[in-house]
Amino acid sequence: MLESERPTRPWETPGEYWPSLTSATAAQDPPYAVLGVEALAHNAHDMLRRAGGRPIRVASKSIRVRGIIDELLALDGYAGVLAYTLPEALWLASEVDGHAAIGDVVVGYPTADRSAIRRLATSSVLAARVTLMVDSVDQLDLIDSAIAPSDRETIRVCIELDASWDGPFGHIGVYRSPVHTVAQARSLAEQVVARPGFALVGMMGYEAQIAGLTNDPTSSLRGIAVRYIQRRSTAELAERRAAAVAAVRELADLEFVNGGGTGSLESTSREDAVTEIAAGSGLFGPHLFDGYRHFTPAPAAAFALAVVRKPKPAMATLLGGGWVASGPPAPDRLPQVVWPPHTHMVANEMAGEVQTPLTGDAAMVLGVGDRVWLRHTKAGELSEHVDEFLLVEDGSVVGRLPTYRGQGKVFL
Repeated sequence: MLESERPTRPWETPGEYWPSLTSATAAQDPPYAVLGVEALAHNAHDMLRRAGGRPIRVASKSIRVRGIIDELLALDGYAGVLAYTLPEALWLASEVDGHAAIGDVVVGYPTADRSAIRRLATSSVLAARVTLMVDSVDQLDLIDSAIAPSDRETIRVCIELDASWDGPFGHIGVYRSPVHTVAQARSLAEQVVARPGFALVGMMGYEAQIAGLTNDPTSSLRGIAVRYIQRRSTAELAERRAAAVAAVRELADLEFVNGGGTGSLESTSREDAVTEIAAGSGLFGPHLFDGYRHFTPAPAAAFALAVVRKPKPAMATLLGGGWVASGPPAPDRLPQVVWPPHTHMVANEMAGEVQTPLTGDAAMVLGVGDRVWLRHTKAGELSEHVDEFLLVEDGSVVGRLPTYRGQGKVFL
C-alpha cells in the first residue's frame, strides 16, 4: 500500500477531494474515520526525504494502527518502533492476530507497570526485542523491586537526555527527563552499567520545542519568535547532545541514539551524534501541522459526523464531535471542520460530547443525514475514538484496518 507514491494528489483540490470521500463512504454510517491512501503514501515518502537518509523509528503513539505500522516497517528507511507503554511494546514484539512480531521496540517513556516488567524480564525473546526508557536510578530500583536481577533476563535500557532549552527566556520545551547536562548523562550511565541485570544500549532526546511547536507559516511576531527560539535551541542541543553521547559511549557500546520528531526531521538528521529519528504524526497529517513553515503534510486522516438536527434554518447540529486533543486547553485543540467550507462551531458550545452545532454559510444548506468532515488536532488520538479506518483510494473504499481499539487494546 505504501511501497510507492501515487502519481496524483487529490487532496490539493478540496472541492473534489472531500465530496469524493463522502461518495466513497456513502454506505457507512457516521461516525467513522478514513485514511486517504494517496495522502498517506505521500506523507510516508516525504518524511523519508526530509530525514535525508537517516532511519525513522515509527512513533506508534501517533498512529495506533498496527496494520499501518507493519506497512511502514516494510519500507526502506523505517526501522523499529517507539512505543508509548510497556504493555503496548510487549504486544508489538509478539506475533499476534496475524501480525509478525516487531523485533526492535523502544518504550518511549519510563514504566511503573510491575506486572509488565515481570513479563518482559521472564521471556528471553521479549527481553531481546524491547528496550526500556530510564532517566533516574529510581526507575532502576523499581525494576529490581519487581523482579530481582538474579531471577530475570538482562533488561535493555535507554537513557533519555532532556532536550529542552534553558535559554534567556527560561525553560523552553517539555518537562521530561531530569538528565540535562553531559555530567548528568555520564553519571546515570555509570550507574546503569555498574548494576547487574541491565544493559545500556541507547540514548534518546525529544526536542519538543523544535519538533512539536508550530512555527507559523506567516510573518507574524509569534512565528518570528518561535523560529528564533528553534534556531538557537537547535544549535545548543546539537552541541550538548554530541558531548553527552560521546561521554556515554566511553562507558557503553550504544546501539542507537534517537532524536527528533516529525517537525524536526531536517535539523535532527544533520546531527552526527544521532543515528535515528522518531516520527509518526506527520503520516496522518493532523491539522496541528498546518501551522508549520517548512513542510506541509497531506491531510491523510479525517473523520465524518452526521447532521442529526436543525435547531435553526441557518444551523446544523452534528451528533458528537468532542474529540478534543490533549495539551493546553485552547481552540487549537478542537477538531477542525474542513468540509463543507465556511462552516463554524458555535462559540458557547464548540465541540460537544454529544452534539456540535454548526453555523456559517454552508450550515444553511446542510440537512439531516448529511455528513461533515473534520480533522483531529493530533494524529494517533483519533484512533482512540474509532474501531477502524476505511482506506480510500481513487475515490473508492479499498480496505479497512482496525485501530488498537478495534483489536481490543487500550494501552493508556
